[in-house]
Amino acid sequence: MTRNDQRSPETTASPNAAQASRRVELIAIPGLPDFSPGDDLAARIVSCGEQANVKLETGDVVVVAQKVVSKCEGAYVDLATIVPSPQALEIARTTGKDARLIALILSESSEVLRAREGVMIVAHRSGHVMANAGIDASNLPAGVSERVLKLPVDADAAALQLKTDLQRLSGADVGVIINDSWGRAWRNGTIGHAVGAAGFPALWDRRGERDMYGRVLQATQIGLADEIAAAASLVMGGGAERQPVVIVRGLALPSGDGAARDLVREKALDLFR
Repeated sequence: MTRNDQRSPETTASPNAAQASRRVELIAIPGLPDFSPGDDLAARIVSCGEQANVKLETGDVVVVAQKVVSKCEGAYVDLATIVPSPQALEIARTTGKDARLIALILSESSEVLRAREGVMIVAHRSGHVMANAGIDASNLPAGVSERVLKLPVDADAAALQLKTDLQRLSGADVGVIINDSWGRAWRNGTIGHAVGAAGFPALWDRRGERDMYGRVLQATQIGLADEIAAAASLVMGGGAERQPVVIVRGLALPSGDGAARDLVREKALDLFR
């Protein structure tokens, strides 16, 4: 939400305000394997990129599908090992979902916001509000017991580690986003959404800058990491595309650092809760 309604001669625009991106490229890294626990994700990204003549450059943002990071972390759970609690059994009757899956969702959540037929919306322990705590079985090999995959243990920490590893291997100072597909209040369909971020301000606070008529921006905060994640999702796809890593190149990023947790609205300010 943006509100421009005040002038102030003392306030000046930030240096980044005049550096709008003129052209942005979305480049999928080809040839990446199906990842397994313990795989060196950064090494695979750099080597597969170099083989395709796609080298990382300083200023790039590397957007990685959440599933890949979770697979490398080994964040699998076999539903056959779970004994559902009475609460899980009750919610399963309401939603029609597997009670063992419900029990796992509850273990990854701090609050259940909605539970009705076919739908369970929770606050993940990281603070993000999402369906099913981000747990599902999409893009997992078929016929391997009843495994599902959780979100990374700490997606912001994973993004920061990946940024560090990529810079060590490639020499390029890049940003990193861990991307997942989420739904939104008011809107149908899913879009890319940053569950982890490092290397740039995930939430770009432009309050105090001026608009094109000189008015001071009063409430303009841009979910920059989410906007980049959504753009990268256009190339990643959500099915059998096998393009889980996308380089976003050409952005005029603001200076500074941040994390995806900066995008989580405080509960007291969340009008939906």
